[in-house]
Amino acid sequence: MPLTISRILHAGYLFDCDGTAVAFDPIFENPFSRNCHAFPDVAFDHRQIADLKLAAVFISHFHDDHCSLDSLNLLDRQTPIYLYCIFDELFSMIGDLGFQHVHRLGIDMPVSVGPFEVIPRKALDADVDSMFHVKAAGLNVLNVVDSWIDPLALPALAQCAPWDMVLWPFQTMRELAVIAPSRAAAGPAELPPEWLDQLRALQPRYIVPSSCQFVQEAWSWYNHAMFPISYRQFQQEVEAALPESRVLRLNPSVSFVLDRTALTAAPPLRWVLPVGNQDVDYQYDQHAVPPGTGEIARRFAPLSTEQSAIALDFCRSGLLEKYEEMELPEDSFFQQPRLWQLSTYDHAGAVEHFRYRIHGDRIERVGLGDEPLSWSTEIPVCKIYAALALGESLTSMYMRINDRVFDAGTEAELESADIVDDPLIRCLFNDTVAAYQAAQLRRLQAAPSR
Repeated sequence: MPLTISRILHAGYLFDCDGTAVAFDPIFENPFSRNCHAFPDVAFDHRQIADLKLAAVFISHFHDDHCSLDSLNLLDRQTPIYLYCIFDELFSMIGDLGFQHVHRLGIDMPVSVGPFEVIPRKALDADVDSMFHVKAAGLNVLNVVDSWIDPLALPALAQCAPWDMVLWPFQTMRELAVIAPSRAAAGPAELPPEWLDQLRALQPRYIVPSSCQFVQEAWSWYNHAMFPISYRQFQQEVEAALPESRVLRLNPSVSFVLDRTALTAAPPLRWVLPVGNQDVDYQYDQHAVPPGTGEIARRFAPLSTEQSAIALDFCRSGLLEKYEEMELPEDSFFQQPRLWQLSTYDHAGAVEHFRYRIHGDRIERVGLGDEPLSWSTEIPVCKIYAALALGESLTSMYMRINDRVFDAGTEAELESADIVDDPLIRCLFNDTVAAYQAAQLRRLQAAPSR
């Protein structure tokens, strides 16, 4: 009774054992999550995907690069969906899409599906993520997805050592560094030592560099600034630290049969279609110079008059209402009076400035003047619309924070400020759950029936 493991994309896998197939975090889109482009490039045969007979789908968390309604929409509505999420909204959305069997996963609560036993394990941020312990054919596979292992959970996981395979998230993404590049320290292009310590505790026979299989648009400077670790480097460091383990790269569609003694190649997934060269790797450049926000904004299509109005009305009034609805953290940079400037850039690179005086939970618009600023935010205006109407996430917003030199007193205070304390980030993303999936559901429900 062999176990076949196939890569779909990013954190997506298909496990097949004795004719029973289960999918984990399946994404059947490229690009996905609006502008995550598969790396290496792939396409999908949606007709074949619609014919799949999956015994279950397991979703590790609600982020849109793991839980996409566009991808789930391709599947038979009788497919059981098992989701780890603390928010009720997403379960309702999947039910509204027509799925009849939507189940909530609990940490250390096993789920049996034919020859499989799938056990969600505790990740470091248990309010968001989970990991999957997969048992089948007498084997133990740990799918870490893209979370960090909770140190308190590691001893129990180590009791299963040696693991037969570990799917390990191999990238240390610098998603915050790229929104404040002039203030970010150069990122070390090396694996965190705690990763190697954890892998030593797990003693896996095989380690798959997992989760990060995407880049941004072809022109994006993020492609050389966000991903410090290459596949090659991951393999070199891990195999040097764990000489008894083998690092195995699984590109999209690639399949292997795993048993207790060996790993052998299997036919690729027919419905995942590799495009072009698959032997690609990340090229990190810690000295990459980011283009200006106006230049980036010119890369995007113009908004319609209605879309532009939605984004700019938010800057004029909606943002103020949203800000005052939220509770400001006690250690916020904005507990003291601050003057904040938000600069939006249109498709022609033209800029419009908005200034706000903020003190604690209070905010008001003020006119442009000579008073020194305390905080600045730049963004293509189309990205404000995308966040409001389409649920686009922070990772692809091309926001630029505090890309200037302030007075000496402000600079000293900014050294201890949190970048995500930015008022626009808070107004767009705080207290927002599954906005991307909600936008997908609205679109899918408005479309003609399948």
